[in-house]
Amino acid sequence: MRTKFAHRIEHIDISGIRKAFEALSGDFINLGLGEPDFETPEHIKTAAIQALKSGFTGYTSNKGIAELREAISNKFQRDNNFSVSPDELIVTAGASEALHIAIHSVVEKGDEVLMPNPCFVSYAALTKLAEGKPIGVPLTEDLTMSVEALKERITAKTKVLIVNSPANPTGSVESEANIKAFADLASDHNITIISDEVYEYLIYDGAKHISPARFSDDVITVNAVSKTYSMTGFRLGYLAAREEYVDQMLKIHQYIQACASSISQKAALAAITGPQECVAEMWREFKRRRDFTVDTLTGMGLQFPVPRGAFYVFPLVGDERNIEKVEEFL
Repeated sequence: MRTKFAHRIEHIDISGIRKAFEALSGDFINLGLGEPDFETPEHIKTAAIQALKSGFTGYTSNKGIAELREAISNKFQRDNNFSVSPDELIVTAGASEALHIAIHSVVEKGDEVLMPNPCFVSYAALTKLAEGKPIGVPLTEDLTMSVEALKERITAKTKVLIVNSPANPTGSVESEANIKAFADLASDHNITIISDEVYEYLIYDGAKHISPARFSDDVITVNAVSKTYSMTGFRLGYLAAREEYVDQMLKIHQYIQACASSISQKAALAAITGPQECVAEMWREFKRRRDFTVDTLTGMGLQFPVPRGAFYVFPLVGDERNIEKVEEFL
């Protein structure tokens, strides 16, 4: 009997993170979703309310409102040291949509997509939806990618390299030397880099966030206001790329989304152009929590790389030494 459903979704399941989140209720600490637990800053909420009250509730340009794209363009120049024009930007419904349209605009059936292993769960699923093949790159002891490991996995079918620094779920941060080497390697093999940079401001211990787009223009840079400004529910992301990429991604974006929320765009504009002390305050609290978690796990005798970014710790739970320590603790 002919199946009713497309074969591309047969081997994709609901994310285990979402399953845990949806199943639980009550008074508990949710460690499922990667979500800040801070209130959205007041000036951002005020901008959203003003947009609503002023009747700014209709469709916007497919790419997003001009003033927001101008602000994002300035942000990339100021904070990431690469230039992109407002026309080379698309405002999306969260970084999730940005990743979706980036992968689907480049990956065809049978194409291979290199990604860290472990990595954010969406990368492999979105690659499979595009009928591509996810290829995991094993990480080093400090949970970063090595150029040698990448080289070993490049084939004639390799189309995309996904870079995520600071990384979910490891908390690792790639060095400038590594990021430049990734860009050079991708350029040599005609591979497009998709760089997921949503945790760029959550970085510790002197580490630095480096955008691959500093070293190559064959990069699709994905970001969002979700983590930086505690705006996950606003579903407001954005991407930057060469105009030829944007032209293709816009085709997908306009049919699946039309445009990002008008109200969320006004809120994002206030976030990016407004006072930034709220970012520093959240960073300080994340740093305090990281230090507490690291001290606690270390006190249990566990061995793991100290995370230098994001808000994750990745103990090597399969390591026999850690298993013994947990058993002793219990």
